Amino acid sequence: MNILHLETSTHVCSVVLSKDEVCIFSKSNAEGMNHASMLSPFIQEALQHLKSMGETLDAVAVSSGPGSYTGLRIGVSTAKGLCYGLDIPLISVGTLEIMTIAAKKQYSDNQECLWVPMIDARRMEVYDAVYNQAGAVIRAAAATIVNENTYRNLPANIPIYFFGNGAAKCKSVINLRNAHFIEDIHPLAENMIEPVVQKYKQGLFEDVAYFEPFYLKEFQTTVPKKGMKQV
Repeated sequence: MNILHLETSTHVCSVVLSKDEVCIFSKSNAEGMNHASMLSPFIQEALQHLKSMGETLDAVAVSSGPGSYTGLRIGVSTAKGLCYGLDIPLISVGTLEIMTIAAKKQYSDNQECLWVPMIDARRMEVYDAVYNQAGAVIRAAAATIVNENTYRNLPANIPIYFFGNGAAKCKSVINLRNAHFIEDIHPLAENMIEPVVQKYKQGLFEDVAYFEPFYLKEFQTTVPKKGMKQV
């Protein structure tokens, strides 16, 4: 299977072409929100590479957020246009899941732990989720205002890894002995391959006509109070 992967949810514009589960083309730019000018040329290069192999595209995958409204709109509209034009399925993967896959590749030592990806928002607000070592969702994506009690309900006896562009501003507030902060983790299309291939094999496709990404504004903000557990 040949799948085109598009990641535009943050400042990074990333395009990958995979054959089965192997990356055969990758192009990215992290210089800012220039997706409108960079995405189409990256895609054109990827499709030319596929054509040179004498093969065709089987599906398009796109990050579904949370993330930048403009970035997601560009990525999703482009992906839907390709799917309409080529009559191929659309697959989506959450941005926080993509970030977690990236973090686990670089820092995992297979011990039991929790992973908390964070996307920056205004003031002390982030968009986060909690995953276990196996990749299962412990707490679904939500908008959270971070204070000293936000993550007190998480286990204290295993490492908890915080990462993403929202983690740095929270470092001084999250006073957990088992907290670890990882730098330079960004959502990249290359980390979409594994979950996308699984969804392709299972036939888990989006409705191209009605699919919409999860823009940041769609999440309900959670403000944990002292002594109160987050659900």
